[in-house]
Amino acid sequence: MTDYPTLTLNDDRQIPQLGFGTFKLSDDEATKSVGDAIDVGYWLIDTAAVYENETGVGKGIGDWSDIFLQTKVWNDRQGYDEALKAFDESLERLGREHVDMLLIHWPCPDKGKFVDTWKAFIELRDAGKAKSIGVSNFREDDLKRIVDETGVVPALNQIELHPTFQQRDLRRVHEDLGIVTQSWSPLGQGEGLENETIQRIAEETGKPASAVVIAWHLAKGLAPIPKSSSRDHIEANFQALQTSLTDDQIAAIDALDDPDGRMGPDPASFC
Repeated sequence: MTDYPTLTLNDDRQIPQLGFGTFKLSDDEATKSVGDAIDVGYWLIDTAAVYENETGVGKGIGDWSDIFLQTKVWNDRQGYDEALKAFDESLERLGREHVDMLLIHWPCPDKGKFVDTWKAFIELRDAGKAKSIGVSNFREDDLKRIVDETGVVPALNQIELHPTFQQRDLRRVHEDLGIVTQSWSPLGQGEGLENETIQRIAEETGKPASAVVIAWHLAKGLAPIPKSSSRDHIEANFQALQTSLTDDQIAAIDALDDPDGRMGPDPASFC
């Protein structure tokens, strides 16, 4: 990963800062898009059991043994024994003996199973089947509960995060605990690309609007995972690695934050 930006996880492993997401890609689409993403230069591929494309993702990665691969256990497979079974099924679909990162997809607080699921993840990490373990969509209370009950801090929390929903309070919790913040929907479902501020900065930098937004994530120390099925968009997003933003441009994007700007489900109730 020469010259590819990485972040240091709290387990001392390195994670590529920019990744490729596969949400809403079919198996066949995932095979092609993941292959395109790797060809363009991406070194992290994100999938999940519920995406129903792990087989396609595995085919798209092919023989690239050094690609950072992460997947997630879905809500209806939480619990100690069930999570272990679900992960083995994911490995079979992916065609892999291990993954680089395994995440609990949602906390599902009303089910009360995420602590037991986390204990299963710790066992998988210790066995080398999941090199690093983390969570997705966890709130401050959820994070503190698994840490208090197991003593193991997640290496990463993948959360909805884009210029109009920056989750600053949760990011501060991550910083305190040494958790990497990974941004899903980093482009705000594409809606933010037409924003006047983003368009102006795109003109100033001569880069695509998507590259500007992703460069903002990178400048803030975040780990975005944009998704696209289009090779042109995959390439445009990747230009973020060659996009430098000034302090004033970063501040202008910072000013777009809306604490009520969530576009996806609320982790407090979604399951």
